[in-house]
Amino acid sequence: MPDEEVGQVPIAFVVRQPQSNLDEAETMDFVAKQVAPYKKIRRVTFVNSLPKSTAAGKLLRKDLRKIVTLSSSSRL
Repeated sequence: MPDEEVGQVPIAFVVRQPQSNLDEAETMDFVAKQVAPYKKIRRVTFVNSLPKSTAAGKLLRKDLRKIVTLSSSSRL
C-alpha cells in the first residue's frame, strides 16, 4: 500500500473460511511473530476471493491495488 513517509507498507489480503471469526488484530499479531519488524503488516483487508489469472493462476496484483485504492478512498 502506498505510504507518504516510507513509500510503501505491507498489507495483507485474507480470505476467511466459512464461520471463521478471525479479525484484523489476530492476523497482524500472527504475522508480527513470523517476520522482521519492517515486514510487519499495517493493514488487513478481508476479501471473498483473490483475483487470479485464468491461464496461469497467478495473483493479479493490479486488481489487488484497485481494491486498496477503493477501500482507502472510502475511508476518507
